[in-house]
Order: sequence, then structure tokens, then C-alpha cells
Amino acid sequence: MLPTLPPASGDREIESLAEFDEVVAARGSLGGHRVQAVDLTDRTKELLGTDTSGAVFLGCAMRDEAVAKVRADGALVFPPVPHLPFDPYRGRLYTPAELFASLDQGYEGTPDALAYDWFQRTKADGDIYASMLRAVHDDSISDALDELLRGARVVGIMGGHATARGTEAYGGAARLGRELSRSGFTVATGGGPGAMEAANLGAYAAPYEDAMLDKACELLAAAPSFSPSVTAWAELAFQVRERWPEGNHSVGIPTWFYGHEPPNAFASHIAKYFANATREDGLLARSNAGVVFLPGAAGTVQEIFDNATPNYYGSRGEPTPMVLVDREHWTERLPAWPLLRALARERPMAARIALVDRIEEAPEALKRLSD
Repeated sequence: MLPTLPPASGDREIESLAEFDEVVAARGSLGGHRVQAVDLTDRTKELLGTDTSGAVFLGCAMRDEAVAKVRADGALVFPPVPHLPFDPYRGRLYTPAELFASLDQGYEGTPDALAYDWFQRTKADGDIYASMLRAVHDDSISDALDELLRGARVVGIMGGHATARGTEAYGGAARLGRELSRSGFTVATGGGPGAMEAANLGAYAAPYEDAMLDKACELLAAAPSFSPSVTAWAELAFQVRERWPEGNHSVGIPTWFYGHEPPNAFASHIAKYFANATREDGLLARSNAGVVFLPGAAGTVQEIFDNATPNYYGSRGEPTPMVLVDREHWTERLPAWPLLRALARERPMAARIALVDRIEEAPEALKRLSD
């Protein structure tokens, strides 16, 4: 379960109307605060009567008289950007319901699909304005992710998108996510389909009896993959959520760079990025309690060595545990383990890497490497 966080000491970010009202009532001033993506059209009276010198308003809807007043105070106003399928200044991570809104009319009309379409149209045109919007959005997502995970013990689970629902590999990843969530860890994945969805599903199932996860996997197997129909694939996930509505928290960190891969609906908090490099580094850097690498292809191999590099140099402090699952896969099909072990030799990270045969061994290996 993700921790309930108190406001950070000296926190100057205002990300909701409730926070806005609290600050205005307590201080009578917004000086030095950053008001982020809050609709203030019904707070004109408060804005007119409050000192806003030194404040910054990021994507906040306001009436014209309020805008004129706060600018006269010396506040900076970055107005909302019209006709975008996303809010570059957003102060919260996405939810599955938000990204898949209007799914009943087809995935193509959801905010997730529309944001990908916008990205496809703008990513190669060299327009500095579009590049700025993407950068501001991704920085806002990183800020929200840091706020969410403050104080959490995060375990990353990496694995391929091709793992089909209904397979033993999918069920194993789901059981791993459930075990880690029940042990008090926050499960974080790449947020996509396949093994990533399975791990988020497992974390979601943690509060329920074991039979619930078996039944959920059985129901989901009716649409094994997001191809050919993302709509059918996602609708089954929401049916599972509706049948068992009290799932546990987990995090998904997907990207519109791989827009053909939709996010999964079982991560309660979705940090979706435009920049894949920012997304990958951020996921690994925030996995402070270790990373489990399930069998995968090129993307998972890249993630292994993206994680090994700071462990090798100690650039993030003490090395974090790395557990590779499936000896045959990582020693014969894609022999990443021998290279990882050679890199670790005579380094502190040597005591923080492990190779296990079965996915059921991963939680114990994580515990052993953390001691």
C-alpha cells in the first residue's frame, strides 16, 4: 500500500482547490506559491482579495479580471493550452479511468490514444513549442511521481510486453506482484501489457483471497493480447476491476513513445511520459528496494544494464538488488547473466545480484540481497 503522505515541509505547490482554499485562509497570501493546473474560475473573489506577488500560476483557468489582477501583483501566469489532449501542467499522475475515458466508444477516441496521435504529428516537425509542451508535461509527471513515492519501498518488475494473458508466465508475474505487494512493497512496472500488466494485476489482487487472482486471470484470457483490439483487451480489465473494486495500489510508468502498446488498467497510478529515456531511467532510479527482471527481449536486456551501470559505479549510492528470473533464458537464449556477473566481480554490487530458476524464488532472493 502506498503511504499517506503529510505535506512536505515548506511545500509551495498547490495542486487542488482544497489546498488553494487552505493556503488563502491560513496565510492570506499566495506569495511564493506555485498553483498547478487548478481551475480557479470560481475563486475570482479570493484572487482579487489575496496578495499574489511572487506566485506562479501554471495552466490555471481564471476569469479575465483575476488574470489582470494577479499579473498586476507581479505573478507569473502560464495560461492553459487550448486544443491539447493532455494537460502539460498537471499536478497528479494519471488514473486508468482518465486515460481510458470513452473506451465504450472505442479506444481510438480515448485521451490515451489522442495524446499518442498528437505526439506522432508533432515529434518530428522540429517545432520548439511542441517540444516545450512535452518537456513541461514530463517534468510535471516526474514531480508528481516523486511526491507519490516519497517514503515508499519500491520494487521494479521488468518483463516483456508479449507475455500473453492465460499463460503460465503471465500467472507467475501476477503472483509475484501479489507477493511483493502483500509484503509491503510498492510494485512498479513499465505500465504496459504482458508481464507488466500481470505484475500490476497481482498487486491489485493483494487484498483478496488467492482464488480471486486465479479467476481474474481466467477472465482476462478471453483477450490474450491487446492485438488486434485494444478496446476488447482493455474492457476485460475494467470488468475485472468492477467485479473486485478494492484493489491495492501499484505504479505503472509507460510511454507514448511506444504508442502501439497501451497502458494497463491495473496500475492505480500511471506516470505516462513522452520521452522514453526519461521514463526508463526514472523507473529504475525509483526502484529503491530492487528490481526483478523477468524473461524478455531487447527492452529488458537494456533495462538490466541501465540498472547495472549506476550499481557498478555507485552513482546512486549503495547498489540495489537485481534478481534475474529463468536461468535458461538469461544464460542461454540471451546470456545477460554471465556479463552481469563479470561486471560485478570485485565490486560491491556482486553481493546484490542473483539468478533464480523460478519466479516463486524472486521474493526470497530480494530479501536475501537486501540483508
